Amino acid sequence: MPTLTIRNVPAGTVDTLKVLAKRQGRSMEQEVRELLDAHTAERRSVLSQIEESWAAQTRRPKAEEIDRWMGIGRS
Repeated sequence: MPTLTIRNVPAGTVDTLKVLAKRQGRSMEQEVRELLDAHTAERRSVLSQIEESWAAQTRRPKAEEIDRWMGIGRS
């Protein structure tokens, strides 16, 4: 399995990750893996929905529409 090294992570972010990991009963490393998996799974889902939508349409969406779709659910 590949290794990912992230440098210069702010101390506050590390502290938050430690707290989140402790609450879930896992290591900070596992917590980061879970967060990355969840985020990338969401992105894959959004991209899949866009592709399905494109396949059903006769016209292609404009960049503004895609930006709006990608922004749904983000605050």
